[in-house]
Amino acid sequence: MKKIPSLAYTPYLLSIVLLFCCVSCSNVQNKETIKVLFPAEYYDQGLDGRLILLISEHADTEPRFQLRDDTKTCQAFGMDVNDWNPEQILEFDMDAFGYPVHNFNDLPSGEFFVQAVFHKYETFKRSDGHIVKLPMDRGEGQQWNRAPGNLYSTPQKVLIKEGEFSPSQIHLDQKIPPIPEPEDTEYVKHIKIRSKLLSEFWGRDMYLGAHVLLPKGWASHTDVKYPLAIMHGHFPSDFGGFRTSPPDPDLEPDYSERFKVEGYNRIVQQEAYDFYKTWIGPDFPRVIAIKIQHPTPYYDDSYAVNSAAQGPYGDAITYELIPYIEEQFRGIGEGWSRFVYGGSTGGWESLAVQVKYPKEYGMCFAACPDPIDFRAYCLVNIYEDENAYFKEGTFKKTLVAGHRDYLGNVDATLRDMNYRELVLGSKGRSGQQWDIWEATYSPIDKEGYPRRIWDRLTGEIDKEVANYWKENYDLAYILKRDWGKYGTDWAHKIHLYCGDMDNYYLNNAVYLAEEILSETTEPFYNGEVDYGDRAEHCWNGDHDNGNHISRLRYHRMFIRKYVEKVHLVAPEGADLNSWRY
Repeated sequence: MKKIPSLAYTPYLLSIVLLFCCVSCSNVQNKETIKVLFPAEYYDQGLDGRLILLISEHADTEPRFQLRDDTKTCQAFGMDVNDWNPEQILEFDMDAFGYPVHNFNDLPSGEFFVQAVFHKYETFKRSDGHIVKLPMDRGEGQQWNRAPGNLYSTPQKVLIKEGEFSPSQIHLDQKIPPIPEPEDTEYVKHIKIRSKLLSEFWGRDMYLGAHVLLPKGWASHTDVKYPLAIMHGHFPSDFGGFRTSPPDPDLEPDYSERFKVEGYNRIVQQEAYDFYKTWIGPDFPRVIAIKIQHPTPYYDDSYAVNSAAQGPYGDAITYELIPYIEEQFRGIGEGWSRFVYGGSTGGWESLAVQVKYPKEYGMCFAACPDPIDFRAYCLVNIYEDENAYFKEGTFKKTLVAGHRDYLGNVDATLRDMNYRELVLGSKGRSGQQWDIWEATYSPIDKEGYPRRIWDRLTGEIDKEVANYWKENYDLAYILKRDWGKYGTDWAHKIHLYCGDMDNYYLNNAVYLAEEILSETTEPFYNGEVDYGDRAEHCWNGDHDNGNHISRLRYHRMFIRKYVEKVHLVAPEGADLNSWRY
């Protein structure tokens, strides 16, 4: 197995480090290794993938669900595996890179719970000539710890002493079962289509899907065609947030750690039921609302644009999926009648498709978007900074923060986040946030995987890759560069919202984009940029409710906003009345 170095060091310590590493490696090689195997009843052929070893102090929640960026995380080590046969004992690579502890030798001694997960890869023979091994989505939205077909072990208690485990053998005795497809209802329909464009790129059948929410009266108003409300975001298992029955009275209330709210599950159900009543009410606009499914072998969605590593997802969604939905469910089928909205990933996607396809979409509402200006790629300026992990001076280096709360308290650094992903997958295959940004924005390397924007161990930024990102995916830069060409198609359409204490510092990029938009002329952008005071990630323009409520109201908020402004983008003679019954 390929050895991954565990740390990067400054030159003046190099000789000491080399000596320490030699001694450390020698000690590890003399230790008894951890042995892992899986039964033939699960697979009868060799497997490729990522083997992840998880170590936790407790098992009230399985260790595979405890890996995170802050101090509450469990420990993990990861290694690539090729052609692993059933019943074959695999020795875990004791030189494998770990997070947050990097080396087995440095683990604390004591009793812990250990669990192993095998994330299965498949081989893709792409049309660009590259053969790559990646995890195919299997209905879960690219979740390594939940993917059907993945193998895992029952957590077992072990004694760890000076990096050695007792007992040291792990059986992958569990296989994650398939996920059932959602069923159609009166209002919600589900579709899946084979994408010709994506299938050609990936060298195998690839599909796009959507959950479609039909307006009241759709079945009886057969002569009406409707605008299309497209919500972008992470992989949706169904049309969440829509419930035709009151909250379950027997539902045991839970606690939201994120929002610090008791009984949040009950709030979610109540909001979903309230939306149903709003949706069928007499004053709500009649539109078709959709949530789309476009997971890739790199993430739970494609970021809705064409990219070198993932293929033509932007074109497939815009020219295959959306026209199909409009044809099946009587959409108007014109650019002005399609509008997009979403938060976080969905916020970036909403602005991106409006920028990339200026005539094909009529308006975008982008909340808490992922970095839309790479001068503020969270807290990194990829064009001017030399290193992503440190702010460096002559005599001092300071770690760059990665996550904060609304008061600015930092609980994870940028390096922490990247190291966690490095354990989950090499070559950009973790299925996590920083890897999908590279899979979307980067050119490919010689093997066909995304090129790194920075070295994952050291943080050193690749300026050639940064320039590629700038010209192709820096949305604020593209708006400024191309306003003279597409300004008339972008006017009235761009609306941005972000909390000024976004947990991932995403507001910094929105400030820079706002400066560019505010300077537009002939025409003026004539949209909206708004900020929430001390609001964290997911703020979407609601000044009256907390994030835990407003994040559940995207549809009712932005559908109304679009309808109020649609006359600004609709051509003369467009039907703005028949669907307002």
